This record gives sequence, structure tokens and C-alpha cells, in this order.
Amino acid sequence: MGNYQLNDEELTIPVIGMSCNKCVAKVVAGLSDVTGVVSVDVDLEGAQAKIKGQFELQVIRSVIEDLGFQVEAPEVDQIKYPEDKVEPASEDEPSQGGSANSTPVLLGITGMSCASCVSAVENSLLETPGVIRAAVNFADQTALVKTTGSIEEILSHVDAAGYRAALIQDENPEQKDALLRSEIRVSLVKSLVALVFGFTLMAAGMMGSLPALNHSFFWLGTGVSILLVMWVTGGHFYRGAYRAATHRTTTMDTLITLGTGAAWFYSMVIIVLPILVPESSRHLFFEAALFIIGFVNLGKTLEANAKGKTSIAIRTLIGLRPTTAIKIVDGVEVQVDADAIDIGDELRIKPGEAFPVDGVVRQGQSSVDESMLTGEPLLVEKSVNDRVVSGTLNQFGSLVIEAEQVGRDTALSRIIQRVREAQNSKPEIGKLTDRISSVFVPLVILLAIITVITWWLVGPEPKISFMIVTGMSVLIIACPCALGLATPMSIMVGVGRAAGSGILIRNGEALQAASRLTTVVLDKTGTVTTGKPKVSQFHSDDERRMLAIAHSLEALSEHPLAGAIVKYCEQNNAANRQVKEFVIAPGGGVSGEIEGVQTACGNIRHMRELGYQGVESAAEGTVIHVGEGGKIIGHFVLSDSLKADSIDAVAALKHQGLKVVMLTGDSESSARAIAGQLSLDEVVTGVRPEEKLEKIRALQAQGEKVGMVGDGINDSLALTAADVGFAMGEGADIAVETADIALLGNSITGVGSAINISRMTMRNILQNLTAAFTYNILLIPIAAGILYPFTGLLVNPGMAGLAMALSSITVVSNASRLRWQKLN
Repeated sequence: MGNYQLNDEELTIPVIGMSCNKCVAKVVAGLSDVTGVVSVDVDLEGAQAKIKGQFELQVIRSVIEDLGFQVEAPEVDQIKYPEDKVEPASEDEPSQGGSANSTPVLLGITGMSCASCVSAVENSLLETPGVIRAAVNFADQTALVKTTGSIEEILSHVDAAGYRAALIQDENPEQKDALLRSEIRVSLVKSLVALVFGFTLMAAGMMGSLPALNHSFFWLGTGVSILLVMWVTGGHFYRGAYRAATHRTTTMDTLITLGTGAAWFYSMVIIVLPILVPESSRHLFFEAALFIIGFVNLGKTLEANAKGKTSIAIRTLIGLRPTTAIKIVDGVEVQVDADAIDIGDELRIKPGEAFPVDGVVRQGQSSVDESMLTGEPLLVEKSVNDRVVSGTLNQFGSLVIEAEQVGRDTALSRIIQRVREAQNSKPEIGKLTDRISSVFVPLVILLAIITVITWWLVGPEPKISFMIVTGMSVLIIACPCALGLATPMSIMVGVGRAAGSGILIRNGEALQAASRLTTVVLDKTGTVTTGKPKVSQFHSDDERRMLAIAHSLEALSEHPLAGAIVKYCEQNNAANRQVKEFVIAPGGGVSGEIEGVQTACGNIRHMRELGYQGVESAAEGTVIHVGEGGKIIGHFVLSDSLKADSIDAVAALKHQGLKVVMLTGDSESSARAIAGQLSLDEVVTGVRPEEKLEKIRALQAQGEKVGMVGDGINDSLALTAADVGFAMGEGADIAVETADIALLGNSITGVGSAINISRMTMRNILQNLTAAFTYNILLIPIAAGILYPFTGLLVNPGMAGLAMALSSITVVSNASRLRWQKLN
């Protein structure tokens, strides 16, 4: 595709793969996020999108492809523009979007202190040219950005917003742990220093050891010393507040700065200009400022310690990658860095070593532990020509493998990327919370002002003291951190736990949708069965001719049934002839021309649609007919066995209150035999891919929230249309890419586990949000002094700092429970 700069354009572009209104909404949402796009109108029937605004064509195409759809427009002239709207960009002028392919970029963000910062950073990223999508994770202090533009420009925009961003290329778990331990140590020391000084000052005052306020030189020196302690232990709050102020925003740092600053400044006014303050209001608040800083730092210390444990899933996955490998060069074994391995290199993998790359076995035989990726504890036998995956562990034998996928292209790297994307994503409830959090701090400042004015107007003497205490307490007790942590902490732990069980959840939306499912629809072959069918019967009057036709046609198909037939034909030395005009009918069969004669293989429905005459076999099992020249000349009967855990998995789904349905293109006799063992709620047989799609839509029309589980190309339409699509890990790539949740363990047991984890995670999010909102709704009025007329109770500003710290710790601790909470 050429490089075109578009100005104030209206673009109509074909979008292939949309099958329902959910797809339309997905495309509209994705394109609406593109910088410069003014409006998006997607036509499902016409399979096209009309886009208005100022944007880059490459960016639009990249977004659509990232969403899982295709752009059937390899050349610019296939896309419709209004006249005079497209101007070729100068060859010397770089495209705004850069490369046509978007690149996922992980950034470490420093300077974020609360949920208000998340919105500021996200907005700065989305305003950067070339950025398609940006998701900021406050809990992990990272941002995941998809961009076609310059990394330097992204970093510059974040810096201009008052924060710092650094590109994370190769994460080192040990280095990250060391940095986290250092951060915790520093925060703990700052907390202890502030609290020790605060308690010392308070104790001295209670024991009467402090001189009277008229000893101005003593108190002036004390005030300067307190200011120094405040800066050393809380300087990060003040710097954060200053950066926010220079960018006309407010954060939690603003609240702490206003609260502690008011305490120190008011105390210094009493010392330097006591005449300005009535004698009854001359109370110093130095210790309150120190308590606020000390308790907030202590809360941050405990919070950081807990947050470090929630990211254990990512660190565990990263830790699976070996840093070195043994490369065979001209027959000599040489140790090299894993990053230096190229495609085609031969590597020696000794017993007990992890595979550094994806590859294929060239020499040796061994057992491999894949449980760290699939969640299944069984060893997998590997021999010559078998594929191995990076991060898995070689157990007993020595192997020589040839590298096929290296670096970021390995399965392990893609899994890490997918988990990272999921942890940085937000469900709808999280986006709502972010919007509330973005106005939270200004609202709290307004409430503090109202509180101070109210006490001035109607409060008893000493009014000024009441104004200072309540104003500080309102500023400090409000906790935007708890709101900001409520959703991302739970998402991080839930997605991480799922990954540890061999379940990859695409994003927060998929997790939220999975928690609401009421019906699970299962494919048969490869989903509830092993997907390794065998030919059990074979009948034809001209066996040699039939085997040759079947072998020639089915060798061009990747369907499991085709593989079984090809294997049978090869065992019987069948000929393999050239096929012309080969056609695959998904869910039906295959056809083509052999030696000038039309031939076909498939189920009876497919054969009759092609005009073949013959009688359907009544054999038990899956029947594949073979036809030539308009006549059915024979058939195969294939059988497939249930997976060992399918019966228990279906029972577990039903125990969770889910309706379980099986959709299959197989014959009724074959499907009923399988369904009878599973005690399914409903079985629909003989369906094509488009009919599976129609069934999914029919269930949704009845109010069902539908999850579709499949493993092949025939399932891609249904997977996309379902509220949640589950793809089996060993299935065709199209299924894994289309699915919202991928099951690496290739077992439907993972479906129940995924739904359980989703439900637990959403419950945990709601618990966190309830706690955070309840805390603020109840304690802010109490801090303002609403109980004082009835009970004489006022909240000490130092205790307000402790309460704020505890609220964040409560949310983080509750989210951490997901790591060990039992799956029902």
C-alpha cells in the first residue's frame, strides 16, 4: 500500500470478518480511538466502514487488523475516497503513522500517585501522533501502547504531561524485584523518620517538656527543622504536586501538599506573627504534618509490598526464559546468549534445561514438562520432528533442536505479551471508575473549602482551630488511591492466576463478559473429543479408485477428519493424483477435478448439494462419502473418543449453573453417542459454520449470554459472534486469534476454570469499589466534623493520614486474596 497523507477525508474501506452487531461495536470503538477520527459509521451488511476526520490510512488499516478483522484492500485504488480528498505524501515527508503495522510498546511510568494521574498519562499518550491505543495500569505503574509512530515522541509527550516514561524492552525479574525491595526500604525509612519525629514532638508536648510559644527562637528553629524533615521524608509528594500544578491538574500529591502545607504554615504564623491568631486558636500542628507524611509513606510501603506479589504471574513467565543456550556450530557446542539465537540454529538441550526458543526436534528423544504453560502436569513425549515450545522444561533425554521462532516471536513471548495486554486492559466498570477518579481530587478540594467556610460561619470558638483541623482532615482522609487500585489490582491478579492455569484472557472486557455467561456451546471434534479420529470402517466396490480420490482430495485439507483419511490411505498405499479447481466447503467437505472428472469427499448433505446420487450410510460414527462423476462410490466411517476429562468438565459447567449445548457438523448418530455420555442440555447436529452462527444468535435473542468453545476454522464465525469465544490451544491459528479466551491446556476443563476466575475477579472488583466508595462517602463527612455537634468527635489530621493509608492497603490485600482463593 502506498504512503498517503489524508486531509479532512471521508474514507470508505471494506472490513471483512464482521458477523454481528458485537463486531460492529468493536470496530466502531477501535476506530473512534484513533487520533483525528471524527466519526465512524460501520455497515454490517455492506461489510464496510465509513470514517471521517484527519488520520493516516495505514493507521486505520492497522487498527482494523489488530481488532481481528481483515481489510480487503491491498491497493489504495480499491478504497473509496470522496473526490479531491487524497493527496500523496511527499517522499521526503514521513508518514504520521510510521509503519503500517502497529507495534506494542511497554513503558514504565513514574510520577503517578493516584487514579487522576492515569487519565492524564492516557490523554497525553492518545494525543501523540501514531498512537492507536493506550492503556495505563496504575497498580503496575506501566503503560501499554500500540503505535505506528516514534517511541521518542511518545516519551516526550508523557514528559510534557509532568510524568516520566521509560521503554521496557527486556524485563529482568530479578532486577525488578531488587528495585522493588529498594523502593520499599526507602519508603519505610522515610515513614519511620517522620513518625519518630512526630511521636517525639507529641510526647514532649504531653509531658510538658516544651517551652511556651513566646520562646519564638526555639519554635522558629523547630519549625525550620520540621520543614527539613517534611522535605526529606515527603519531598516526592511536593514535587508531584508541583508538576501537577504546572500542568493545571490535581492529584493525591496535591491533597497531601495542601494538608501538610496548611499545618506547617499555620503553625509558623502562630510563631512568627501570633497577633494574627486569637489566643484560643494558637495550637501548633507540626506533629500532624509529620504523622500525615509518615502514615501515608507507611501505607505506600505496605501497598508496594502487596503489589509486588500480584505481578508474580508475569515474573514467573519471564523467569521461564533461559538467558543462555548451547549452540552447535560446525559440530562444536558453544554457549551463547539466548538473544543471539537465529532461526535455523541448532541447539543442544540437556536434561533439566528449558527450551530458549520454539523449534523442532532433530535428534534425540525425551519427555517435556509443559505444565508451566498449559497447567497440565502430564509429561509430553518428544522425538524427531516434534515441536517444542520456549519456556518448557526438558526432563530426561538430551535433544538437538532447530530454532524456528526466536525472540519476541516465540510462543512464550507472545503469551507474556498477551497477559501483559490483558492486565493493562480495563473492563467497562474500570473505565467508569477512571472517569469518576479524574474529578475526585478537585471535588475533595472543593469539599475542604466548603468545610472551612462552614466552620467559619457557624462553628464555635476557637473557629480557626476547627477550620484548620477539619480542612486538613478532609484533604488527607480522601483516598483517590483506593479508587484507582480497585479495578487494576484485581485484573492483574485474576489474569495472572488464569495464565498460571494455562488460560489466556484477551482483555478486561472478555473477563467481565465471561463472568456473565449463562450458556456454553461446545464443538465436538477436538473440543470434547480427542480430535484424533481413526478410520474404523471402509466400503467401496472399487477400493483402489476410491482411496486414490480420497487421498488426493483430503491431502489438501487440514481438517482432523481429513488427516485420519489421509493416514489410512497412505497405510493402504493409495495413489495421490493432481487436483485442479480444489474447493473447501467448511462444515461440508472438499471437491475438485481429478483427471478431468469432478470428484468430492464429505458428508451426505455436502455430496447431495453437489449433485451426487447415493444412499447415506447408517453406520455408527462419522461418515465421509466419496464421489466421482456425480455418483457416490463409497464411504469411510470414522470414530473419535472423548477426552478423558470431558465428562467431568461438562458436569462442572452444569454445576456452575450453565446450560451446555453441543453444535457439530457431524451426523446425528455419531453426535448422539457422544452427547449421551456427557448429559448435555441440547445437541444440534449436521450444522455448517453459518448455521452455528445462527444458533449462537438465536440463543442470544432468547436473552442468553453465550460462550462458544471451538478449535478449528469451522468455528471462527461462531467464536466471533459469541459473547465470549474460547479457543483450544492446539486448534487452528484462526480460532486462537478470534477467541476472547485461549485454553493452552487443550481441555474444556479450562472453560469452567476461566468462568470461575472471571466471576471471582468481578466479585473482587465490586468488593474493592464498594469498600473504596463507602470509605470516602462515610469518612469525608466525619472528617469535616459532621459528628461534632452530637458526639464532640473530630478526626485528628494525623489519624486521617493513617485512615487513608489503610484504605489502600485494604483494597490491595483484598485483591491479593484471588491468588489463593479456591475455585468453586
